[in-house]
Amino acid sequence: MISEPVPPGAKKYVLFDVDGTLIDAVDNQRQVWRAWAERYGLDPDEVYQVALRTRPMETFAQVIPDRDPRECLAALHDLEDEDVRSGIYTAFDGAAELLNALPSTAWALVTSNYEHRVRGRFARTGLPVPDVIVDAASVEEGKPSPVPYLLAAKRLGVEPEDCLVIEDAPSGVQSGLRAGMTVWGVNTPVAVDGVHRHFGSLRAAVLDILAFTSGTHPRPEGTAPVE
Repeated sequence: MISEPVPPGAKKYVLFDVDGTLIDAVDNQRQVWRAWAERYGLDPDEVYQVALRTRPMETFAQVIPDRDPRECLAALHDLEDEDVRSGIYTAFDGAAELLNALPSTAWALVTSNYEHRVRGRFARTGLPVPDVIVDAASVEEGKPSPVPYLLAAKRLGVEPEDCLVIEDAPSGVQSGLRAGMTVWGVNTPVAVDGVHRHFGSLRAAVLDILAFTSGTHPRPEGTAPVE
């Protein structure tokens, strides 16, 4: 992995994925899919393993092909909305410090979820909300297409090369790379293929992200805090 140079004084912008990057929602997702599977008399563990690898409509096609996928999706959305209202969410260490240090016009959220759920989760974790949110309803092509991240840059009024993407998932990393942006990975034990820098946690990346946005050089590769 090679760290991309940042010209001193250049203003940069940060585009964050949400689930797995800023908010730990793994347990919530597992519980939602368990409730959904039980509603249809399916094995929750088998369904969840499929859901981890596919989008919801593709999951339905594999695990319950004889049911109307629109009905299945509506049931899933109801469970997800209820989870936002009553579930317990945790922001990753460093998320509040990092987001509160960034001007609301200098960052955006790019998520495969829906804006109302993101806002609900942020409200429950006390995280600030930026001016720009690109959600599943904003685009026809989701990650790994570059469209979501390109739209975020457009809404911020900036060029893709001035954007830093923070991701944890392969599809999101590919989306950012295809958009022509710098991509850093966080919250994974090993680097996702393609990232320009890898951090084992979001906390370990905080100072480097702030340095990037201010136009100063991030620390050299390998000098980030070790967990």
